Order: sequence, then structure tokens, then C-alpha cells
Amino acid sequence: MDEAPARKMTEPSGSGQRKTSGAAPERRLPMPRRIKTKIRWFSVRQGQDMTFLFLVLVLLAIGLIMMFSASYPSAYSETGDSLSYLKRQLLYAALGVGAMMFCSYLDYRKLKKFSYWILLLAIFALIGVLLVPSATGVKRWIPLGPFSMQASEIAKLAVIIALAQWGTTHFKRMDTFLYGVMPPMIMFVVIALLLFLEPHYSGIVIIFLLVVLMMFVSGVKLRYFFIGFGLIGVVVIGLAITGQLGYAMTRMAGWGQALIYTNDQLWQDTYQTRNSLYAIGSGGFWGLGLGQSRQKYLYIPEVQNDFVFAVVCEELGFIGAAIILCLFALLVWRGITISMRAKDRFGSLLGIGLSAQIGLQVILNIMVITDWLPNTGISLPFFSFGGSSLIMLLAQMGIVLSISRSATLERA
Repeated sequence: MDEAPARKMTEPSGSGQRKTSGAAPERRLPMPRRIKTKIRWFSVRQGQDMTFLFLVLVLLAIGLIMMFSASYPSAYSETGDSLSYLKRQLLYAALGVGAMMFCSYLDYRKLKKFSYWILLLAIFALIGVLLVPSATGVKRWIPLGPFSMQASEIAKLAVIIALAQWGTTHFKRMDTFLYGVMPPMIMFVVIALLLFLEPHYSGIVIIFLLVVLMMFVSGVKLRYFFIGFGLIGVVVIGLAITGQLGYAMTRMAGWGQALIYTNDQLWQDTYQTRNSLYAIGSGGFWGLGLGQSRQKYLYIPEVQNDFVFAVVCEELGFIGAAIILCLFALLVWRGITISMRAKDRFGSLLGIGLSAQIGLQVILNIMVITDWLPNTGISLPFFSFGGSSLIMLLAQMGIVLSISRSATLERA
């Protein structure tokens, strides 16, 4: 009688089958080095936070609409094309969204390796700006063919990344003067000096607030802030007495007096802010309607830049302006929530800094157009016209989305 050839059998065991000792162990093929490197740089991990992405895109869409509504009279007056500002802003928005999606897939932890190199690049950019000739004496942009880059926008991002890295590496010693105060202050002084030479005082203010914020969330003791504010006050008073703040003092002329006639020169100096207040007041509760602003017809100079929110108030009223401010507040809140639930300290510090920058610029811009602060040229995120600011801002939002991929939070 023929017998079937013997075969190695498997026996059921628990939830699966167990191989006999004669079976060869399964081997995995090695992953190609190129693919491993790609995965290290671009890590999808979990899905990105859709709530944050939705808020960014909604604010960007509203900003494009309102920038166009505010800018078409001056665009037609300057170029004969009412769409000239909108066309450029749409291009900047498309580039910015592309940068945002790229950064959202980029593993944000790789920024730790290059944090100080990015800071050095920002310093070189600020130095390079000073070498570019300027007819007005104000040097802020680096010409790159048909495009120009504002060096201060690179500096804002560089400061946040560098201080997030420093706070992560030395988090146990951030409550000391040597580690918590000296390095951030040296960084600020170097950048502030270069911005002072441009001059770009609004950039100094924003970067100073970002440095203070990053120091605070990194664990620096409060007493050092009080001492630092006192020293800065002494320095500013000294510069004012010696006449070194001439440009800043001209921007402060008429601060808080836009609706008060004192003399012809002061009345002229407050022209832009006064018409901004007229626009805000005429909007009332419900607004005049989209596209119905009167002050944008060459009454507010450069309305498409820092004063675009005045047109928002005039056309959409208190209700529309409040809704937009609520969207900004939700964006900042969601960004900080994502950051607080990041799986590493670097992600938390980085995300908080990037999210808080939005809130800081919104608050400062609103204070400028309502005459609570001097007219210092602080743009409104997603709304003000400008290529470098919009592209950099959207790229930074992409970094927050990258942090959200590994954060432990419920997905919308």
C-alpha cells in the first residue's frame, strides 16, 4: 500500500497556528536607504487636524475677499487695473497654501537640527537688507527678481524655532539667569539692532513679544521679566533723550489725537488713522454692505495693507468684524490646544509660539487702526496685502499641522 509522503504539519494554538521547529523563520527584506531617509523627513503619522486647517482656509478666503474689496479703487487709480492687487495676492496665496501643505507633511522635529542655522540665515538676511539701496531710506526688503522678501518675516520664524530648541534642550535650567535669560536676550538684542538700522520698529515690537512669550512658556521666572522691562524702559528713554528715535517719534506724532485738531501739521500726520476711525464708525452695527465702503476711495492711504480691517468694519459692521475676530481667536486656541498635546516639548513650544504670533499681530493691528497704538505698520494676518508675510504665515500654519499629526487630541 502506498503511503502519502510525510509533511510538516501545523497545529492550532490559541488564536493562530504554530509552526513546527523545522520551519524557517520569516525574514524581512531590508528597506532601501533612500526610502528610509524620505520617511524620516516626511512622516504622515496620523491625519492632520482638520479643524485647524478649516479655520486657516476660511480666514484666508475671507481675507482675499476683503483685501480685494478694500484695494480695487486704489489699484485702478495706480495701474488702471482694479484686479492688480488681487491677482498678486492670489498668486501669493497659492504659493502659501502649497508651502503649508508641504510643511504639514514635513516632520517638524527635523527643524531642531537646523534651528540655529535658520537663525543665522535670518541674521544674514537682516544684514543683507541693509546693503540694498533704498530711495526712501527704509530698508526692509530683499529683491528676488519680480518678488521681494521681507527679512523680518524670516526672523520671526527663526526666533520661535531657535527658542523652542533652546527651551527643549535646557528646560531644567530655564529658571536660571544664565540659561533662561541671557541667550534669549542676546538673540533679541542682535536682531533688534539690525531692525533698528532698517528702521523697522514694529518688527522689533513683535519679535520682543515673541521672545518674552517663548521665555515664559519655557519656564523663566517672573522676576526676570520685571527687571527686563525696567531696563528696556531705561534704554528707550535714553534713546529718546539723545534723539536716536527720530523715525519712531515721527510715527508716534498725533498718537491718540486723530480726532482732535491741534494744528495743521498734526492734523495731516493723523490723516490715515482719522479716516480709519471714520470707516469704523460709519459701519455701525450691521455695516454698509460688502463693497460699499466709502473711505476706501483714496481716503485711507495704503488701505490694502495695515488698515484693511477698517474697511471690514465699515462694510460688515460690528457683527462681521466680531465674527472674524472670533475666527482668529478659535484659530489661536486650536493651535495652542494642538501644541499643548504634542508628544514632545519641542513641538509644544514651537506650536505655541507660531499660534501666538497670529494672536499678537491681530491684537496689535486692531490697536493701531483704532488709535490705541501709534501707526507702526503691523499687518493683519491673512488679510493685509503682501507676498512674503502671507507665504511665511501659511508655511508656519503648515508646521502647526505637522505637529497636529502626532498630537494626542480628538480629530474633528
